[in-house]
Formats: sequence, C-alpha cells, structure tokens
Amino acid sequence: MRTRPLKVALLGCGVVGSEVARIMTTHADDLAARIGAPVELAGVAVRRPDKVREGIDPALVTTDATALVKRGDLDIVVEVIGGIEPARTLITTAFEHGASVVSANKALLAQDGAALHAAAEEHGKDLYYEAAVAGAIPLIRPLRESLAGDKVNRVLGIVNGTTNFILDKMDSTGAGYQEALDEATALGYAEADPTADVEGFDAAAKAAILAGIAFHTRVRLDDVHREGMTEVTAGDFASAREMGCTIKLLAICERAEDGASVTARVHPAMIPLSHPLASVRGAYNAVFVESDASGQLMFYGPGAGGAPTASAVLGDLVAVGRNRISGTTGPGESAYAALPVSSMGEVVTRYHISLDVADKPGVLAQVATVFAEHGVSIDTVRQQGKDGEASLVVVTHRASDAALGGTVEALRKLDTVRGVASIMRVEGE
Repeated sequence: MRTRPLKVALLGCGVVGSEVARIMTTHADDLAARIGAPVELAGVAVRRPDKVREGIDPALVTTDATALVKRGDLDIVVEVIGGIEPARTLITTAFEHGASVVSANKALLAQDGAALHAAAEEHGKDLYYEAAVAGAIPLIRPLRESLAGDKVNRVLGIVNGTTNFILDKMDSTGAGYQEALDEATALGYAEADPTADVEGFDAAAKAAILAGIAFHTRVRLDDVHREGMTEVTAGDFASAREMGCTIKLLAICERAEDGASVTARVHPAMIPLSHPLASVRGAYNAVFVESDASGQLMFYGPGAGGAPTASAVLGDLVAVGRNRISGTTGPGESAYAALPVSSMGEVVTRYHISLDVADKPGVLAQVATVFAEHGVSIDTVRQQGKDGEASLVVVTHRASDAALGGTVEALRKLDTVRGVASIMRVEGE
C-alpha cells in the first residue's frame, strides 16, 4: 500500500457532505485497503463556518472554496454544493490545478456536462458523478461500463423520491394532491418549496444525464420535455384503477424505432399494475433498462438522503482514487453516436383522455370523428351521464404526441365538449 495519502477536498458540508466526511473517517481503514492508499480530508469549503460539524476538525473548514481548489496538492475534489455557479467554476478550476472531481450535481451536469467532460479530458483528470442520479442506486456506472457492449433502447424510471411518495399516497389512501404533499413535507421528503420535484425539473436533469450515457449522444436539459404532476387528481387514479394501472411520474429516454434519433421526457403516466415500476412505493426510486442483448434490467433502491447519496459519492471516490494511484483515468464522455434529439411531437404512445361533454345523442359520434380525422385510433370508450352532463373517457391506440395534440385542440372547439378534464399518457405496456 502506498503510504502517501490521497488528499481530498470537500465542497459543501450539508446533508450529503457531512455524511461523506463521516464515512471517510469511520471507514478510513476499509477505504485505504480498497484504494491502495490512505485518504486524507484536506479541506472543507462551507458557507457558514461557525456551524458545529461533528467529527470535522475546525482547522479544515474554510469559506474560500476557490483558494481550496487552487492549492495544487489535492488529488480529488468532491463537489456536493449543487447549482450552476460557483460549482461549475470550482470544478474546472480543480481540473486546472491537478485534481480529479467527484460530483453529485445533476443540474450542472445536465446543462454543461459536455464542457465539464472536455475540461477533464484536457487536463487528464476524472469526472465521476454516480450520485447525480438515483442516490445510492448503481446506475451511471452500469450504463457507462457494464452495458457499454450492448445497445440500450429505452430507460424508463422513477427518479424522484418526493413525487413517488406523493403519488403513492394518493393511490393507496385516496388523498388529494395537496394533502399528500403536506404529508411529504411534514415527513421531510419534500422541501419547503417543492417546485423542482413536483414540476419535474429534478427528474428532467436526471433524464438528460441518463439519455446521454445510454445513447452515446449529448442530451442537455433543454432537450428534455417536462411536465409536472400538480394537476393529477384522485379522479385520475380512479380511472387508472379501472384500467388496471397506477400513476407514476416517469423519466423516459428512448431510441426511435428506426434508431435514427432519441427522445427524453418527464411526465405523469399510467402504467399497468403488472409492470415492475408500479410496485415501487414510498420515496424509493427504480429505473427499468431495456437493451438488445441483456433484455430487461431493473435497478431499485433509495434515491435520495444523506447516507444513500454519500454511498454513491464514496464509490466514485474509491474508483477515482484507484485511477490516481495507477496513473490512469476512467471512461469519459461517450458521444460518438451524435443522434439528433427528436421533439415531443414525434413521440408515439397511448393516451387516456377524459372529457366533460353534453349528455345528448350524437356526442360520441362527433368525438369519434375528430379522433379519426387526426389519425388517432380509439381503443376503448366509457361514458357516464347525469342531468344533461356526461363524462367521456377515451383510451387510444398508439399515436404521435403531435396527432394527439391536434385532436385535443379540435375537441375543445366542439360545442358539445364542455372541457378536457385530463390527458394522461399510458406507458409500460
């Protein structure tokens, strides 16, 4: 074993960073044995230096993160502060001054992953980020390494624990959205401002990262179609149950059938109860991968939290530490395929549409005509009426999102259609 320690700087010491520091201390001997050299915490950059941080030498704490990454004697910088700046500048500065980087920053990687990979390659350093997607679940490395010899066609997953907790509560208890959100907040699963989770921003960043790795193509956050789940109702769940389905907020990355393009999207969707993702409960995450040779694979586990995320960070720390000792680097960006990212309008799937209509003869025929005129084939129709008003639930065969959008726009113009109550995609069949 090498006696000179690997020097590690920690940027951020919140929920995740404090767990990283704790595990580095409590598992120091095991980490040294696995890496082949001791690991030394050389500095911790924070915003509030006066806060007591159990187990961390106050002499290591600094508010000057830039000076820390410029030291020149660091082997690895662990970035867990999140956000775009100053994280981006600190990471590139770390590369320039000789350190490899382990990050959990999904937002930055989704927006500027290509530039960060280029900077790492320019300086001959590693950029690892297992913790950026799905917490403790090993997902980035299996896609980047274990499945490197296979052709991945689809990645379908629940990648946000907060939204899964809320939707699971709505499904299992009949609670409304706000009631389920309030419970998630009280239990610490949802932030005081849950926008990033419930509007799908968090999942969209993860989808961009997953699509880029799975399809060897640069996919940025702006390429990901995103819809939140705040409009999902108890009525939607009742309809889903009648179809033998439940509702999940899904990140879906897939190749076109001809293999010539890819899409990435995040939105609520109905999935059959027979699908493995339907049984994912509470705040857990799960990702379903479909590929040519290995078939269907599912990765499941806790997708957030200090200790689970720190576990992924430490796994990268071990890998990068081994590379430092051997004088090598791990796999960098793989974007050789350079496939175009198609628009959401080109996505083909099934749909569940709920309409409020007048309860009188001929309405169903009018609605069916609109679907036919836009090339959307109807699978099933269910109608209930009372006191001159009715609800009409239509489930379609597979159609493009553009065709469905045209259909809905035309339906809204019918005098007999009072409103489009909900539109839900049906996935996983």
